[in-house]
Formats: sequence, C-alpha cells, structure tokens
Amino acid sequence: MKFLHTMIRVSDPDATIRFFNLLGLEERRRMENEAGRFTLIFLGVPGDEGGEVELTHNWDPEDYSGGRNFGHLAYQVDDVYATCQRLMDAGVTINRPPRDGRMAFVRTPDNISIELLNKGGAQAPAEPWSSMPNTGEW
Repeated sequence: MKFLHTMIRVSDPDATIRFFNLLGLEERRRMENEAGRFTLIFLGVPGDEGGEVELTHNWDPEDYSGGRNFGHLAYQVDDVYATCQRLMDAGVTINRPPRDGRMAFVRTPDNISIELLNKGGAQAPAEPWSSMPNTGEW
C-alpha cells in the first residue's frame, strides 16, 4: 500500500496555491474537466515524491459546510478487488465499488472517506463489483 493524496475542496485555487507555495509545496500537475465542471490541482514537496495535496475546485459556487471541504485520503493498493473483498468480509461497507476495476471508496468508522486506487491502472471489470450499486455517500 502507498499513501497517494489528501483532497480538499477550495473556492479560490490561486489563493490556496499561494498559501501552499509559502509552505514550500509546488504544483505538480493540473487536470481540468469541462464536463464535470471542476479542476484538480496536485501539490507536493519538491524532491519528495510522496503524498500530495489535491485541490479540487468546483466551478459552480458552493458553500462548503459540515466538513465537506475536506474530501478524502487516497491509497494505492496492489489489487483493488482483493482489498475490497477483505474489507467487505470484515463488515466494511463498500460505498463506491470498483466497477471500473480501478477505483473504490470506503469510509472509516468516523465517516472519513478513503479512496482505493488499483496499482498499475484498471483491472478487467469483474463481478460482483461490476454490477454492485453505490451505497451512501463516498
């Protein structure tokens, strides 16, 4: 397992980037999604390829309350299907199943969202995951 990133939602990406630049982080990459109307900006410590901060900017104005501006922790796992099966066997709800063979979401007992990303990209779609519906929020 490898820690990947922590996501936070931001209303002013430029101001947030300036803040993180003051802390010593730099922008590593940026992705704009016109269909979803959001921008993802990944920041990290120079020389440290470890965990990043993902800034998510939703283009449509939104008032973040109740901790909604904190998104999730992300971990890379060797096999997203095996990881989800192990969690499910232990009673953990798979909130967003890995239908695509690449990504799943679960929640901690305190309701913190955890993203699980398959190492090496997507696996071939497989049951029971392909047809499993979302459960709750993720």
